[in-house]
Amino acid sequence: MLESIRVTEKLHWPEQELAKKSVLNAEESLIIDSKRSISHLSSGILKDIFTTGTSSYNVLLQSKEEKKHHSQKQSSSTYSKRCRKPSKSPSSSRSKDLRKMKAPVSMMSSGTWYCLERQPGVFVTSSVSSPLKFTHDISVTGSSIVLPPKPKNKVKRRHFSALPKPKLQPQLSRSFEKGDDFSGKKFCILTAIKPTNLEKEKLRFFKSDYTYNPQFEYANPSLPSVLAKHSNASDRFLKQSINIMELTLQKYGSYEKFEQATGGSLLSKTRIWSHVRKYMMKEGCLGEIVVHLTEDLLSRASMTVVNGCPTLTINVSTAREHWLEGMLRHEIGTHYFRGINNLQQPWNSWTGRKKHELKPNNPTEEGLASIHSVLFRKDPFLWRAALLYYTVYRASQMSFCELFKDIGKFVKDPNTRWDYCVRAKRGWTDTSQPGCFSKDQVYLDGILQILRYRETIDFHLLTALGKVSYEDVDRLKGLAVTENMRVPHFLQDHGRYMEHLEKIMEVNELTDRELKDLIY
Repeated sequence: MLESIRVTEKLHWPEQELAKKSVLNAEESLIIDSKRSISHLSSGILKDIFTTGTSSYNVLLQSKEEKKHHSQKQSSSTYSKRCRKPSKSPSSSRSKDLRKMKAPVSMMSSGTWYCLERQPGVFVTSSVSSPLKFTHDISVTGSSIVLPPKPKNKVKRRHFSALPKPKLQPQLSRSFEKGDDFSGKKFCILTAIKPTNLEKEKLRFFKSDYTYNPQFEYANPSLPSVLAKHSNASDRFLKQSINIMELTLQKYGSYEKFEQATGGSLLSKTRIWSHVRKYMMKEGCLGEIVVHLTEDLLSRASMTVVNGCPTLTINVSTAREHWLEGMLRHEIGTHYFRGINNLQQPWNSWTGRKKHELKPNNPTEEGLASIHSVLFRKDPFLWRAALLYYTVYRASQMSFCELFKDIGKFVKDPNTRWDYCVRAKRGWTDTSQPGCFSKDQVYLDGILQILRYRETIDFHLLTALGKVSYEDVDRLKGLAVTENMRVPHFLQDHGRYMEHLEKIMEVNELTDRELKDLIY
């Protein structure tokens, strides 16, 4: 076998099944078979594979061979010029020109990527918005390896594919929507209400010694009617939110000490990848979700769908050692599994939801996910949900500066306070006026409703039925598809699950009598 291969034949793997042939991971070797053999794959091969799909991912790969590539720069200059040509439409990727893309090109992120023979997991660390796509033809270059023969028969799916055929993509996108606002247009309120001048206004606010009220600007101002719907704050659970935070401070002294003691240290990107991969293996969904690490996110993480591809975005600045798995239970174990289960149900479209008269999936969706975030913690204080609820309520009565000062009694760190205030005031231009974006109250609202009815809720069905309210489960279970539904591992032991719900009640000093008086 030749030591180096310049050009190989095109590999005609089916587009849908190609994603199951390899797994990318930020380690230091190529694993072709985790049990039998290990072969090193140069970054040049991975580079060509990814440029075949989309040029947006060119910045993702880099290996320790970068110096080697630099020394070979002159000999490969002819090929490099060909690689600089802009990529054409998907149809043109099948042309003969593709075979000319042979030379390794230096890349930008550190670490070497791996290929596992199991389902693929794709990790993205740059601020790339376009999803990973594969075409039918792949051009490969680099050190020689032995490829397994193409199977004659179609690969059987263990469940149903999390990356559905193109005709299912609109349904998939709807299944991961956490809100209930639809106008027939592609409109994402959380994207629309993110200020474009956030860093500029933050700097000005901090320079003013916290006396300047930010004036936010938006690239795509959200619909006034939608903003109006989310501008009314509630005080229904205000007492409970304050009590939860006071209990936390009584035990830990400050939020910062609570964060360090219960959350642990911040994780590096490599360790985040390791934790995410282990969790995906535990849930049997390795390779179904694109993972993007970023610092440009108002929340700690988000599960979205980009062109039919489930995408988990993680804020690395808040990823702590003991809290990361809770976040994965929140985003994958709750949002993702309920989303893909929803695809199989009669109510997987808005027409179906109307036909079966389903209630909004929130506050159940976010309440259940928030419970799962703290489920196995030693001290499962509902701090974050409580502070979000409180901050929104106060924002409806205060300016940005007043709000920043007010929540200082619970959080001392200025950067943390800024983040909470921005979340509560997002969507507004002039923050000197009272006003809020009330969505963040949904977390505590949903948590308390679920805890109120925890003895009668079938949590297994609540996940299997998809994006439904706990109030609709009994009514819908006779109409639902329940075979081969995806349920997270932590719901398998019902007794243990219920014990931890009781612990949440106890630690946060919530009583059944109190909840029954509030929720009926």
